[in-house]
Amino acid sequence: MKGIGKTIPRRRKQSKTDYKSRVGLIKSDSARLVVRRSNRFVLAQIVLSDGAQDRIICQASSKELLAHGWPKEFEGSLKGLPAAYLTGMLIASKAKKNNVKKAILDIGMQRSALGGRIYAVLKGAVDFGLEIPHGKNAVPDEKRLSSVKETHALINSIRGKIK
Repeated sequence: MKGIGKTIPRRRKQSKTDYKSRVGLIKSDSARLVVRRSNRFVLAQIVLSDGAQDRIICQASSKELLAHGWPKEFEGSLKGLPAAYLTGMLIASKAKKNNVKKAILDIGMQRSALGGRIYAVLKGAVDFGLEIPHGKNAVPDEKRLSSVKETHALINSIRGKIK
């Protein structure tokens, strides 16, 4: 009988969970840096898995940058590369406070676009001291992170406030 096959799990059908990738990440017994992006913000979490249960150690959102000196006039740009980079720095500082020094990147079902927002979060976390294995060609370069002069100054001022 052609066409009869394996039943697709509900969360895979909804494009929410890649079970093959998830099993590999859980088997590693490492903390995961989970990065998600929405239409308005970039979200990052440090997650530990205990069997099938996930426990969130700390989390950061690009919305928190407003409290760290992100100008109100740039509030609509909390999803761009500079905001993603600074969100990575925020999550790394929170991870240090919770004694998490190493993690692995978990991008879930999102497309892997080299040099994109997901990898800007990774670069921010690595630059702030979190050890995450990655390829050097995946992260965006400094020129793309601070393409506008005001953005470069903003990154440097907020970088000083996060520590």
